[in-house]
Amino acid sequence: MSGRLLKKILKEQEAQQQQLQPPSSEDEDRDSHSPDSKKNPFDLLGNDDNDESDDQAVPESDFQSAAVDAQSRGNSEEQEKTLLASTLEVVSSSNHKPRKKKKKREKKESSHHNEIKKSSDFDEILENLLIDVKNENDHRIDHHSDIKEQTVSVLQVNQKYLNAEMELRRIFGSKVVKSFESSQVGSSRHTRGGRRGSHNSRKTILVTPLDHWPRWDASLSMEVLEARDGLNHLRYVHSLSYVQAQRAFEAAKATHDFNAVASVLLYHPYHLDSLLTIAEYFKIVGEHQMAADAIGKCLYALECAWHHLFPPWQGNIQLKYNHETNRPLFKTLFIHMNNLERRGCHRSALEVCKLLLSLDVDDPMGAMFCVDYFALRAEEYSWLEDFSEKYKSDNSLWLFPNFSFSLAICRFYLEQEDRQKDVHDNDAKSSSVDLLKQALMLHPSVLKKLVTKVPLKDQFWLKTVKHWFFRSENMEIPSLDHLISIYIERNYLIWRFPGLQKLLRDTVELVIETIETNRSDAEDWACVRKEAFASTKNEYSHLLVSDFSDSVASISPENMQQFMGEPGIGGGVLVQDQAANPAGGAHAVRNVADRSALAVLVESILPWVNYGGEDGDGGEDAERFNANAQDNAD
Repeated sequence: MSGRLLKKILKEQEAQQQQLQPPSSEDEDRDSHSPDSKKNPFDLLGNDDNDESDDQAVPESDFQSAAVDAQSRGNSEEQEKTLLASTLEVVSSSNHKPRKKKKKREKKESSHHNEIKKSSDFDEILENLLIDVKNENDHRIDHHSDIKEQTVSVLQVNQKYLNAEMELRRIFGSKVVKSFESSQVGSSRHTRGGRRGSHNSRKTILVTPLDHWPRWDASLSMEVLEARDGLNHLRYVHSLSYVQAQRAFEAAKATHDFNAVASVLLYHPYHLDSLLTIAEYFKIVGEHQMAADAIGKCLYALECAWHHLFPPWQGNIQLKYNHETNRPLFKTLFIHMNNLERRGCHRSALEVCKLLLSLDVDDPMGAMFCVDYFALRAEEYSWLEDFSEKYKSDNSLWLFPNFSFSLAICRFYLEQEDRQKDVHDNDAKSSSVDLLKQALMLHPSVLKKLVTKVPLKDQFWLKTVKHWFFRSENMEIPSLDHLISIYIERNYLIWRFPGLQKLLRDTVELVIETIETNRSDAEDWACVRKEAFASTKNEYSHLLVSDFSDSVASISPENMQQFMGEPGIGGGVLVQDQAANPAGGAHAVRNVADRSALAVLVESILPWVNYGGEDGDGGEDAERFNANAQDNAD
C-alpha cells in the first residue's frame, strides 16, 4: 500500500473519531450551570444511532488497514479507548433501556428468521415422511387398542352405578327420591332423638353418609402386604380402641347378650361386627330401614379406611378372605348387594357383585352364583356372554346350573333385539333353544323344582314332571344338588315372564322327543355331569341357600331369647364399665310409639324389657298394645 493512500485513510479515521468524541469537561460544566442543562437524555440515543449507522457505512477493508496501522500507534490507541469508554458510559447511563429494547428487537428478528427456517425444514421433512408416519400411527393405535381390549377385565366396576341413590333417581326421578329421603330422614331423627351434631361427613362412593351418623373415628386402616403378579394384596388393620371393642363384642357374643352388643356401639359407633349383629336383629324383627342404616354405617367405615392404593374398580386389588380383619368387608358387601336387589337397584347390585368377585378369586361368598341373575335383571346381556367367556374358573361356567340356564335366557333376549333391529346374526353362535336344551339335558332336576317354585300350574307341566327324565328332584351329587337349590331360590322370579315360559315349554318338548328317540343321549349327559362334579362331598356347603333368597328370614319367639340372651349375663363385659340399663337394677322404660308391632311383640316376651308397667307410667297402654299385637300374631 502506498504512503499517500495510507495518509488518506488515516485522515478519514481521525475525522470519524472527532465526530464520536463527547464534549469537553469545561463545556459540560458550563452546560450544567446553563438553563439549557436539562436536556432530554434520550436525545443521545438518536446521535448514537447515527454514529452506529456511520460505523456501518465504513468499508470493511478500511477497518482492516486501520487495525494494522493502530498496532504501530500505542499512544493514540489508548486515547481512543479512553474516549470510547467515556462515550459508552454516557450512553449507557442515559439510554440503557432503549438500547436493551433494540437488542431484544434484533434478537427477536433473528430468532424469528431462524424459526421460519427451521419450520420450513421441518415441514419438508414431514412431507417426505408423511406416508411412513401415518402408517406408523395407525399401527400404534391398533396395537394399543388390542392391548386395552386384552387387559380390561370383565370385572371392572363402573363407579357411576355403584351408588343406589343415583340409580333410584334414574328410575323414579329426582323429585320422588328427594321427597322419600326427606320423609325417611325425618322419621329416623324422631326415632333416634335428633341429630347428634352437625359435621361434614367424608364423601364416599358405596353409600351416602347421613347427617345423624357419628363422625368417623379412624379406628380402621389398611396396609399393603405385598405386590405379586400385578396385584396388590392388602388387609384391614385395627386400632387399639377397636381391638378393645372387639374383645367386648366377643364376650357379649359368647353369652348371647344383645344389650352388651348394643352398649359396644355407644362408645364405638363404627364397630363392624356389632353393626352387622344389630342389622341382623332389625331385619328379623321387621325394621328394614334400621337394618339398612346399620349396613350403611359399615360401608362408610370400611370405605373411609381404604388405602390410597385401593381403587377396587381397577381389578388389581386382592383382599383375601382368610385374613380375619377382611371378612367384615365381604359380609357387608354381600348383605348390601341383597338389599339393593330388594330395592330394585339391579344395576348397582351387579356392580357390587363384580366388586365381590374381584376382591378374592376364591369367591368365598358365592357371588358367582348370583352375578348372572343381576346381569339379567339389569339387562346386561352382552356383558354376561362376555363374562362367561373370559372369567377364569376351574370348570367351564356353562356347566354350573345358574350359567347353563342364564346363558340361554341371555341369548333369547339378544335374539329378540336382533329381530327388532332387523339384524341377521351370522357369527355361528348357538341359539337360545340349543342352549336351553343343553341345560335341561345336563340338569333335568331343575324343571320339577321350577314348576313347584314359580309356580307353573298348567296341565302340561304337571304331566311333564311325571316323565321319567324329569321325575327326580335330586341328582345324587351333593355339590350339584346344592347349587341347583341356590339357583332355584335366586332365579325363579325370572321364569315368571310369559316369553320365557313359552321358550321353556317348546324346549322341553324337544328334549322329550330327543331322549325318546335315542336314550343314549341322556346317558352321555349323565357322564358329563358326573365328570364335572366328581366330588362326593358338598364343596359349597358354606353357602347357605337362605342367603340367596329374596325373602326376609324370620325367627320364632321361642328362639328369640337365645338370640337376645338373658339379662345381666353380659353385664360385666360392657365397654368402659357402663351398663346399658339404668343404675340400681331398674330396667329402662321403652317407648312403643312409632314402633313395629312385631318388634314390640318380640321384645315384650323378654323378661328385662319394660314398657312402663311397673311404675304405672303407660302400663295400661303397653299391656293393651301387647295384647293387640298378640291377637294379630295369632
